[in-house]
Amino acid sequence: MCPAPFSLYGRSMAGTGAHTLARAEQFIWLTARVLEQRRFAHAFLGGDPDAVETALTAYLNKDGGYGHALEPDLRGPVSQPLHTAHALSVLDSIGRCDGQRVERICRFLTDVSTKEGALPALLPTQRGYPAAPFIPIVDDPPAELLATGPVVGLLHGNQVWNAWLFRATDFCWSAVEALEQSHPYEVEAAVAFLDGAPDRARAEAAADRLGRLVREQRLAVLDPSRRAEYPVATGYAPGEHHFPHDYARTPGSLARRWFTDEELERSLDHLEAEQQEDGGWPVTWRRWAPGTALEGRPLVTLRALETLRAYGRPLG
Repeated sequence: MCPAPFSLYGRSMAGTGAHTLARAEQFIWLTARVLEQRRFAHAFLGGDPDAVETALTAYLNKDGGYGHALEPDLRGPVSQPLHTAHALSVLDSIGRCDGQRVERICRFLTDVSTKEGALPALLPTQRGYPAAPFIPIVDDPPAELLATGPVVGLLHGNQVWNAWLFRATDFCWSAVEALEQSHPYEVEAAVAFLDGAPDRARAEAAADRLGRLVREQRLAVLDPSRRAEYPVATGYAPGEHHFPHDYARTPGSLARRWFTDEELERSLDHLEAEQQEDGGWPVTWRRWAPGTALEGRPLVTLRALETLRAYGRPLG
């Protein structure tokens, strides 16, 4: 008989009564890449941020961008904006979104930007390497709020000033304020931009309008018990719904104002209930290759834990 599994610190994981964090910890050690293991250790176990940065460096290329499937749905070694945005979010999570590391990233962003000074979702250099079928590869990709918004918002949030930001910020303002029909991932990118934008009055006004759009177009499931009644965006996987906590990942987000206390509590209850028997959370987007789903689940699990903690939900 195999012994009951234990965490790094000897806490028993056996039985269905195991706490949320303990169950997630077992899942992370069992399935996650080294980077996500070290991110978990830093976020929840007092681990060294140096270890996170060391693991992240393995994905860094000579051009200053990041590749090597850092974002699991894009395989291969080449640098891509989505990989680089992912790297910035990791640096932000350990308080190191500054200095030469960010200057190097901004040089890469400058080199790969479109004529508008913003980022495409995918560069044509991805051609020849596996990529998710829902991210098309084209020869002259357009600038996308989906790729640009989170990067610009994060850099502003860390008080980074670089020449690249001027035109990229203008692009984000134009894109956000022009939104009429949207989909959840684009709205999430808009929120990421608005949460970091330095013009707070303008950001609040734009967020108020965007929140009305989200509710009018039913882009957030306000009652998880009736989620089958909510539409799924074109191109999304069946059942790939988004909930209030997906937009308002922290209480300080401008998107928090879009939802009542009752709506948010239901959303967080749903998030807690989504933890699987193995301790991880499921991916909801389209699964197109076994490895990408396996690598995606620890990322989703980290995000779920961070969201629950941000709202004061007990983790164990």
